[in-house]
Amino acid sequence: MDTLQRRLQYYSRQKFFRFGVPFLCLIVGGSFGLQQFAQLRYTFSKKGTLTPEEAEKYGITMKKPEEVTLETEYEKVKSIDIDNWDNVRGPRPWEEGTMANRPQAKAGH
Repeated sequence: MDTLQRRLQYYSRQKFFRFGVPFLCLIVGGSFGLQQFAQLRYTFSKKGTLTPEEAEKYGITMKKPEEVTLETEYEKVKSIDIDNWDNVRGPRPWEEGTMANRPQAKAGH
């Protein structure tokens, strides 16, 4: 029993056993724990593709992929006038109705 106690004291003074072994245990154990958490993501994800018919059931209209191209979106953005605009605050969740029907205060007046 005395020799076991001496060995433990000897090893507890060694830097590798004080710092290295716990660090390696943390790295190896952490990789197994991270593996389990990553597996949960794939186990419980029920993401699938949404067909246009299913989207229309929820009131969403989807455009055809040929209809939306980079060039058509660029033409829409190019026609927007960015020099003349009004800063309109949207309604907060606790406010009733929309802010569109309320008079807006102009900045600087």
